[in-house]
Amino acid sequence: MGMIFWLILSVALIYLVVVFNGLVGLKNAVSKAWANIDVLLKQRHDELPKLVDTCRQYMAHEQATLERVIQARTQVSSASASRDVPALGNAEAALHSGLGKLFALAESYPNLKANEQFLHLQSRITSLESAIADRREFYNESVNLNNVGIEQFPASLLARLFSFKAFDLLKFSADELADVDIGRRFTT
Repeated sequence: MGMIFWLILSVALIYLVVVFNGLVGLKNAVSKAWANIDVLLKQRHDELPKLVDTCRQYMAHEQATLERVIQARTQVSSASASRDVPALGNAEAALHSGLGKLFALAESYPNLKANEQFLHLQSRITSLESAIADRREFYNESVNLNNVGIEQFPASLLARLFSFKAFDLLKFSADELADVDIGRRFTT
């Protein structure tokens, strides 16, 4: 009888350790996913001033667009540094919109479009944008797995006991989810 008690207690303890370690793994996966986004945001943060400076040489009449890109860059940096996920989503939308407008305006400047540095920076930032979108998807998946893991019974008991917390998803803004008006793109 005593041996059965110790066997059941041992199995229960092993189970609790496995569940706890699983929760730790989920929490660290979210941190890793955030770090991956942060690295890409910093790379883009470093590239954007070069792009704006290159464009500024040619686009003297488009200062408002250039300033919007700079302001959005600052907002992304600030939200990323403070790990404010909702603010980062909004700042990313503003930056994405500003870059789209900047690249569209560049079409009106043949000398800028032919500038090798501009083309390199445009390509680099476009590839960083794709990488950020991929990492954002991975981050949201990690957050989802963490949040589900800490809500499922019996892991929820351990999660509450050891103060595991839910994380916010990095959401898309309404502008990013709206259909693209292709006709309007050709007239602007």
